[in-house]
Amino acid sequence: MAAIEANPVLAEQEERAATRRWSVGGIALDLLTIVYFIFALFPLVWMLLLSLKTPDQLFTTYFRFTPTLDSYRAVLGLDASGSVPFVRFFINSLIVSFGAVLISLLVGVPAAYAFARYQFKGGESLLFTLLSFRFAPELMVIIPIYVIYQRIGLFDTHLGLIWVYQLITLPLIVWILRSYFQDLTPELEQSALLDGYSRPQAFVKVALPLVKPGMAAAALLAFIFAWNSFIFPFILTGSNAQTVTVGALSFMGGATPRYNLTAAAALIALIPPLLLALSIQRYLVRGLTFGAVKG
Repeated sequence: MAAIEANPVLAEQEERAATRRWSVGGIALDLLTIVYFIFALFPLVWMLLLSLKTPDQLFTTYFRFTPTLDSYRAVLGLDASGSVPFVRFFINSLIVSFGAVLISLLVGVPAAYAFARYQFKGGESLLFTLLSFRFAPELMVIIPIYVIYQRIGLFDTHLGLIWVYQLITLPLIVWILRSYFQDLTPELEQSALLDGYSRPQAFVKVALPLVKPGMAAAALLAFIFAWNSFIFPFILTGSNAQTVTVGALSFMGGATPRYNLTAAAALIALIPPLLLALSIQRYLVRGLTFGAVKG
């Protein structure tokens, strides 16, 4: 502060910055940001309100009601009315989502490195084919996959879902991490090779630690896509390997749809992606901005 007061140029710049912050345009922009923030979060707020209502309050009240946790107790099976095994569906989603991401990382990280470092005939075509698996509609392949799964015994199994989820997670991880490896200067690995490292050692000890933020970002995005998948578990599972995206719809059956239970189930299903994002937040921020600024 003393340096600013002693330098008239800095003081003038600070005064202009303060004027801009408190200008009419700046205040209007802040208000628009707040309005958009409220608009974007309103569906979550509405789901929270629904989950706290009793069945007789769902269609008769809006914001004035007596909140209760009965919906969460029913969803978690803590009372006699919990007829849907949502906890089992929740555990199934954790198993297949983490399993799919783990296998995709084991296969996709070396593949992304190979696509970034080596030029070979048909490489771009192969990469585009891999990407097309991600953007192709799931309904295009669901019928032959269903027939195959019925014949080889993978229908309604965790392994079957983990396998088919590779169509979602593997292309995403390969394409994202390929750009991260491309941003790394090859001289780092060449220096390691000159020091006596083999190519696999240079990959593991030099390149891989530098793209850990990118791996965290790619893994989180892949986990979210796998966790939110609906068509594959809806068609390829019965009762043993059903996931939360399909299990939440079980509360909509019957003569009266139980919107409060569906809302409670949806909010519970938000917990794993949220906790995962918070736990890797440090790597996630670095991963999303990696390579954005180059000297």
